[in-house]
Amino acid sequence: MVVGLEVHVQLLTRTKLFCHCATEFGAPPNQNTCPVCLALPGALPVLNEAAVRLAARAAFALGCEVQVESIFARKNYFYPDLPKGYQISQFDRPLATNGRLSLEDGSDDRFVRIHRVHMEEDAGKSIHDRYTGSTAIDLNRSGTPLIEIVSEPDLRSSADTGTYLRRLKQILEYLEVSDANMEEGSLRVDANVSTREPGRTTLGVKTEIKNMNSFHGVERALEVEFARQVAQLERGERVVQQTMLWDAGSGTVRPARSKEESHDYRYFPEPDLTPLRLTGDWLAAVRADLPELPSARRERFVRTLGLPAYDADVLTASRTLADYYEAVAAASGDAKVAANWVMGDVLARLKESGKSIAEFAVSPAQLAGLLGMIRSGTVSNTAAKTIFAQMASSGEDPAAIANREGLRQVGDDDQLIAWIEQVASANPDEARRFEAGDKKLLGVLVGMVMKASGGKADPKKVNQLLARRIKA
Repeated sequence: MVVGLEVHVQLLTRTKLFCHCATEFGAPPNQNTCPVCLALPGALPVLNEAAVRLAARAAFALGCEVQVESIFARKNYFYPDLPKGYQISQFDRPLATNGRLSLEDGSDDRFVRIHRVHMEEDAGKSIHDRYTGSTAIDLNRSGTPLIEIVSEPDLRSSADTGTYLRRLKQILEYLEVSDANMEEGSLRVDANVSTREPGRTTLGVKTEIKNMNSFHGVERALEVEFARQVAQLERGERVVQQTMLWDAGSGTVRPARSKEESHDYRYFPEPDLTPLRLTGDWLAAVRADLPELPSARRERFVRTLGLPAYDADVLTASRTLADYYEAVAAASGDAKVAANWVMGDVLARLKESGKSIAEFAVSPAQLAGLLGMIRSGTVSNTAAKTIFAQMASSGEDPAAIANREGLRQVGDDDQLIAWIEQVASANPDEARRFEAGDKKLLGVLVGMVMKASGGKADPKKVNQLLARRIKA
């Protein structure tokens, strides 16, 4: 299998690429339109600098060479949701070239070359299920700013393709270049796939697969199309270059049309836009503003915080989660305990509530405060779980909850001995065997004391006081 990808990414701007219309998702049909994106006569495009900045930001993060000068071009084709009859894109002089994306941290061998990153406007949307026998056109998306990230045909499996896409999505989200939401169409993938016999160096005839709305769908579609091509070749047939549509419901691919070549689009420079020229100072400012990228953050968490690679991978899944964890670790002074709580209790609560970490009621300082109470012996681990559950619901500080609910840990010897005697009286056989030297019962008795105290007893002191009984 030989795979190259074309990934279309909607840039996270408030307005469109060549006009001031909003880019919000879900607006009523054709509401976010104007003479420019409707292609009315005499309307001229004006380039959105914020879109250029985000495009350059993505290109730098992918290790590309961002060109000082690039050219917009008209890509001519007819479709009902393309009101101009052409799309403003870039062709022979794109914004950026020659990048790479690593598939594995710390490996110089496992990477995919990025052929180019270019800017273009989106088309509108054709809706085929709104009116019986008719197609509806919504031009809200027309003119929305995109970048297209085109890889070299360096991928050799569906699994590696999935890895590439997930890493690319994570980088785009870290950069805040795009929300990369496939369900809303802000990240769309076209896959070019061909088949090559072992030992051959020349590429086979490729097909392009479209209509894939998840990374798992991309992986499945590649496997199905690869198997189809192999079966054709084994029957002595030729693979035809064409565009294929993926049907997730049936798990099949079907031909849509013959595959277009660049000459079919009759590209020529866009006469209504001057060349895009970027100064050295502007480019340097964009590069300097890049955040720490996911791979670098994972490596730093392992190197400086002493986390296992698995923990670092989970905690850097998103920039907001990594920021949250790092704030908890810094405030609590214990990176590993902070990691355990964020990976366990915090992520479980987020999954249960369906909220993001940005919406989470417990601030990093509050969680660090709870961890400090555990470390100082103010509350037990059991009590801390109860306190955390209330914090996650109300956003209240842990000390206030502990005081109100009576969850502060009791370390007073007289009170602890009273609970121990209570347990010994209620469980005379176990107490007698323990005092006779059956040390295996220590954990059982500690658990009973903790239950009798409602989780308030200091378990370390309970252990010590019980141990004295066996020595006596």
